[in-house]
Formats: sequence, structure tokens, C-alpha cells
Amino acid sequence: MDEKPRNLKTMLAESKDASELMVDLAYAALYFDDDGMAEAVLGLEEDMSQLVHEMRSLALLAVRHPREVGGMSSVLQVVSSIEQIANAAVDIAKIVLRSLGIPQALLVDLAQAAEVSHRLAVAEGSHLANRSLAGMELPVAVGMRVVAVQRGRHWLTAVSGDTIVEPGDMLFMRGDPAGIVRLRELAAAPRWTPPAPDTEPETAPITDLDRAVDTLVEMKNLSEAAVGLAYSALVLGDSSPARAVRSLQGQLDEMKSSMQMWVLRAAASNPDLAGLRGLLHVAEAAEDIGDQALHMASLVLDDEDLHPVLALALGDTDDVVVQIPVAPGSAADGATLGELAFGTDPGYHVFAIRRDGGFVYNPTESVRLRVDDELLASGPEEGRARFAAQCGYELEVDEDTGQVELRAAPAGPSAA
Repeated sequence: MDEKPRNLKTMLAESKDASELMVDLAYAALYFDDDGMAEAVLGLEEDMSQLVHEMRSLALLAVRHPREVGGMSSVLQVVSSIEQIANAAVDIAKIVLRSLGIPQALLVDLAQAAEVSHRLAVAEGSHLANRSLAGMELPVAVGMRVVAVQRGRHWLTAVSGDTIVEPGDMLFMRGDPAGIVRLRELAAAPRWTPPAPDTEPETAPITDLDRAVDTLVEMKNLSEAAVGLAYSALVLGDSSPARAVRSLQGQLDEMKSSMQMWVLRAAASNPDLAGLRGLLHVAEAAEDIGDQALHMASLVLDDEDLHPVLALALGDTDDVVVQIPVAPGSAADGATLGELAFGTDPGYHVFAIRRDGGFVYNPTESVRLRVDDELLASGPEEGRARFAAQCGYELEVDEDTGQVELRAAPAGPSAA
């Protein structure tokens, strides 16, 4: 947030990106037990507070007639939700700064997620050294994006395509774990071994702590899916993903209660009470994020007057949200998500599938796609055309409105 935004659309897009960055960094700080990364989250909070103040002031000044109040009210509600998501990220970061700690079992589960945090140092003479992020196209090439750079004692959080990676930079990444091996080869970084469980999973009995950790990881995944669905509902003006958010929020409430019970039972036989407290703090933050997703989705559910700037701003961020059906004969028709490897190429994360009137949340790699499935995904703008092509469509920009529309691709190339 080095440059002061000039209009509400730019501010909204920047605040959405910043809140997502804060959540990514907070979970990464937890994963790596990195105080510096946690401090970076708190630094971003100060910038976010200033940005939120400016957005609220501008929104109020923009109302010139009573009939505009409803539309601008929707903007203020989204601003408030984005701010609260950022606050939840701060709560996660403070777990690190207060040295509460988390159990090793949580680190193991986080390493096996569909999207993971990763960090590596860039070596002199490597393929990544002295190149711009735009030139490397890492989201498309390896399915991972740079969310922050540590350069000496300083942190670069406002990374963009123009950011030049220097030898010795520590890159903090987020994305598909399948891309880690190739990514480390490009950076000339040593081999990496993910966190291992304390005991062999085949022989170890399932404990109350295991159940608590599994529930918490699912809460994290569902809360992030809820936010993606909420933004989809606002961008597309679609009540279906908004209803899905409401369902997810109800699940998050139930899961939090279950997790609290497992933690209390685990406390009877686990001496690491600080780590258990850390679990409770993360659960609270995940539920808060889900609550804010519902607050945004409620604008669509309650048929509120949505200001046009919301769709424009939320569709013009670092990661775009898309909703694309599977066409007959396309590469996606009959393929599993694992076979398609969307996360690696073109760098898109499918967070939900609309199927038969319902939703499949956080689908696994084994899910096999079929015709008329609608994929809700987020990823880099530069990979959107490739993602659409794999589903059997071409992108077409309406010259009058600037909106991106789908057109069925000619038979043959889309299935290649």
C-alpha cells in the first residue's frame, strides 16, 4: 500500500487483496513460527485501518441523493467485512507473537492441504534471481504465487509483477504443493522435507487432539471457501453461492463447538496447554472469517441494492474469481481435478463445484468432473483464458460494457 488510491474502486480492490495477503501471511507465520512474518501482518493492519477510514469517508461524500444511500450502504458493509477479515488475520498472527504455539499435528495437516504456504531463499545465479515476478509467471508455471518478500531486515508486502527478485531474497509463497519441487529447482534451493507426524499414522490411534486438529483444518478450508463464494455472489449477483455461504457458516458454528469439545478432552492427557490454546484462537479466527463472508453474502440474500462499484472492484483484484461450466468434449469433461492440475497450470484453485443444484466444497483431486458442472475458482488474471480453454470455452470481451463473456470453443483445441 505504498501509493495512495485515488478512487473507491481502486481502494476496494486493494483492501480485498490486502486482507487476503494478511490471512495468507498469518497462517504462514503460524506454519513457520516466524515472528517477522507475524509482525508484517500487524504492519499491514495499520495500513488497512487508514485505507478503511479513507473508503468510509469517500463513500459518505459520494452520496448526493437519498436514493443513493442503499447502494452505498452495501459498499460500507463490504468494507466492514474486509476489515474484520483482516482483524482475524491479526488474531492468528498474535498466536505466534505471544508464543502460544500449536501442536505438530496441525503443521502436518496444513502441509497436506490443497493450498499450502512455502518459503525459500533465492540463490545467486538461479533462474529466479534478478528477474521480475511478471517475467517468471510463477502462478502459471508452478501453481504458486509470491505473497511477500523478505529482503534483509525489510519486508516487501506490496509485491507486483514489476517486483524484481534479488539473490538472497526470501520468498513467501502460497499455492499448489505439487509445484514446490519445481519451484525450489528454479531458486536453486536445497531439497525440502515437509513436517512429519510425531508417530507413524498407520499404528498411532486416533486421539482427541487428532480430531481437534482435523476439525480445525476443515474450518480453515471452509472459511476460505466461504469468502470466495461470497465474493462470487457479489461479482456475479448470484444468490446460489450466497446460499452456500449461509450453509457453510452454519457448519463452521457446529465445527467450532465440536473442536472445543475435542480440545477440552485432549487437555486431560496433553501437557502442551499453550498449543491447545493456540488451536482455540485459530478456530475463533476461522469462524470470524466465515461470519464476515456471510455478512457480505447477506447483501445478495436480502436482495439489497448493490452498488456497481462492488462488482467492478472485486473483479479487478490480484486473484480473480471465475465461474465456468464444463463443456462436452473439453479437457475437463470426465477428468479428475488431479489429472487436470489446475493449481499448477494455469494456477487456479477450485474452491467449489456447483453440481445438481448443490455445491461440492473444497473438492479433492479425486473428484471427477462432468458436463454442466460449474467450477468456482480463483487465480491470476493471466491464467483465466487457459482455465476457460480447459473447460471448453474462449473468453470474449464485450466492447460496450468491458465485461468478459464465455463463448464455446471450436471442437478439438479445448480438449487438447
